Amino acid sequence: MRWTITSGYTPGCIGRIAQLHAEYYHPLVGFGLPFESRVARELTEFCERYNPAQDGLWLVRDAATQAVHGAIAIDGAQAATRGAHLRWFITSEALRGQGLGRTLLHQAMDFCQRQGYPRVVLSTFEGLHAARHLYEAAGFKLTHQALGQHWGAEVNEQLFEYTAASRAKP
Repeated sequence: MRWTITSGYTPGCIGRIAQLHAEYYHPLVGFGLPFESRVARELTEFCERYNPAQDGLWLVRDAATQAVHGAIAIDGAQAATRGAHLRWFITSEALRGQGLGRTLLHQAMDFCQRQGYPRVVLSTFEGLHAARHLYEAAGFKLTHQALGQHWGAEVNEQLFEYTAASRAKP
């Protein structure tokens, strides 16, 4: 398969991104309906207020079928006060190990730098080793962790933060 990366909303992407999240996280940690509906609801709200001057959404698509196989977003609505928010970073099984997750993350962080966002945050949970490796390689630092049920099942929730001071060196 050949992959392309597109930017912005595409019909069907909300459902597909929610599906990718549900299919990955349900067997891994038992996230169910509350998680999937939250992903779909919050992603819908994001797409409805999407402003390309402050927000970014990138999709990895199969060049032949246009099916979405990966995504990442930057929600810049609160960048001035709380930091830009990296969200909905996911790839399908077909993409894993090909470097496209790293490419998505670099595109998102390049966008943040172009926008002059001094801080980027992301919420995740312990145990996602490949994702954590990518985050730390991009300059994110773990700043907080605590047990919680924010995602629909009890996990060790983590907050990662990127600032100009924590920027990864090439």
